[in-house]
Order: sequence, then C-alpha cells, then structure tokens
Amino acid sequence: MTFKSGFVSIIGAPNVGKSTFLNALLQQKIAITSSKPQTTRYKIKGVLHLPEAQIIFVDTPGIHEASIPYNKYMVQLAVEALQEVDLILLMIEPFPKGLEDGRHIIYTYLKEVPEKPSILLINKIDKIAKPQLLPIIDEFRKLHPFKALIPISALKQAGLGDTLKEILQYLPEGPKYYPEDIITDQTERQIVAEIIREKIINTTRDEIPYSVAVTVEEFKEIPEKDMLYISAIIHVERDSQKGIIIGKKGQKLKSIGQAAREELEVIFGKKLFLDLFVRVQPYWRRDPKTWGKLGLRFS
Repeated sequence: MTFKSGFVSIIGAPNVGKSTFLNALLQQKIAITSSKPQTTRYKIKGVLHLPEAQIIFVDTPGIHEASIPYNKYMVQLAVEALQEVDLILLMIEPFPKGLEDGRHIIYTYLKEVPEKPSILLINKIDKIAKPQLLPIIDEFRKLHPFKALIPISALKQAGLGDTLKEILQYLPEGPKYYPEDIITDQTERQIVAEIIREKIINTTRDEIPYSVAVTVEEFKEIPEKDMLYISAIIHVERDSQKGIIIGKKGQKLKSIGQAAREELEVIFGKKLFLDLFVRVQPYWRRDPKTWGKLGLRFS
C-alpha cells in the first residue's frame, strides 16, 4: 500500500476553532484553547499517525488586522505557513463576521498561492440551522477553487472523519517524518509555558491575556521524590497587570498555579512542584529585541 505524508496548515481568523480542531483530531491536547482571540501565538505542529499516512498539521496564529509589532509577527507566521505546506485548511465561522474574515483571507492570502490545494472547513455548525449552510457553501465555492467544502464542529467532533478522507486524497506520497511516539514539535518547557499562559487567559480579562508571556526558568527532576520541580516567570507589561495576576493576598496567582499544576501532572504523569513569579517587562510586545529573551519563537 502506498504511504502518504505531508504538511497541512490550518489557517483562519482568531478564535475560529483551529486549536480545538487540532486537539480533536489528535485526541490529545497539544495546543491551548480559550474563548479569547489570539490565544495561539506561534506555529505548533501536531503529528497524526495513521496506518497509511502521517499528517503533520501546522496550527497557526489567527490572521487579523494587527497594529502591535508582535501581533504583526504572529500574522506573518500564519502567512508564511501557506508557502511551507502541501495542503491548506481554511477554517471559517458561519456568522457575518466569520464570513467577512473568510473572504478577506481568500482574496488577500489564498489567491497568492493558487498552486496549493485547499479545503474549506465551516466550523461551529452546531450553532446554526442546516438550511443556513447552503448559501454559504454556494458562495464560497464560487470565491475559490476549494477541493472540498466541509461543515464541521470541532467542539462536538463532527465532520472530522470527512475532513481526514479529503486530506488523504490530496496528500502526496512520502516518508514518515516523525517517529510514532512524537505528536508535537513542542519541547517540555514550551508545553509548560503554554499551559500556564492558558490558565492566565482563562482566569483574567480585559488586556491581561494579551500582555502576558511565560518563560520557564528551571525544569528538573527530583528522583528521590519521583516528582518535577518547575520554576516559571509570568511577564506582564505594567505594574497594574502584575497586581491583577497576583490578586488579593496572592490568591489569583495561587489559583493559576494550582490549575496549571493539576493539568501538568496529568501530562507528565508525576507529581509536580510549580513555582510562579510575576515580573514587569514594559511593553514587550512592541520591542522585538525582547522576544527572544522571553523565550518567544521568532526569526
């Protein structure tokens, strides 16, 4: 039997459900999710191992109109992914703003790579009536020569099988790029930093989620106790944000740490001691020189 393999980019506007979709396909959480846009900050690879194929999905930051330098860089990462893959999945929402975002991405970015096969995924169909889908499918079929247009619900895991069938149809023949025990390109430190950031995003509001970066300073095993010791720094842009994350008598930081620790213990399969500190790094999103120092992927 012919073996297929290749890279598949998942693109779309912020908060459209790309990371939820990837986690559902892999049946394992490798990308953090939240109800807030711009949760994904860099390209994350997730590897799906099948008997007949190996699919390397590339989850990307949401494409949006960006003004802050780091946000512009996030969009650049998503656009670059279009050139690097064998197949493109464009995900949209079946609501007015979602359709507008989809049209913008098609005309601005997909039209620039006409040689790349692409599939349209209409996500969150559990939130609309079936008759509303037909005019959307008709419109987008005329906008771009998609190989397939598939209604899905990443949250309800509906339409995933149909999506895989279409991906396999257009995936090229190729080797196994990754061993079967590898499902993501993220390091342990990156996974820890992202899980901590997810808990911050989900327990704070306003500007806090977008002003936060997390770096892991220490990651070591304690064999005699069969546990991990992890020390991490939460970077914010202003003193007021530091106060919000720490909370009254340190309660907010404590709840963030507890939620992160519980999930990380499941991921690593052992007890874990997590030390969290908060540090002010003024306006780091506007200064590219600081991105590498904060452990953020950049080029």
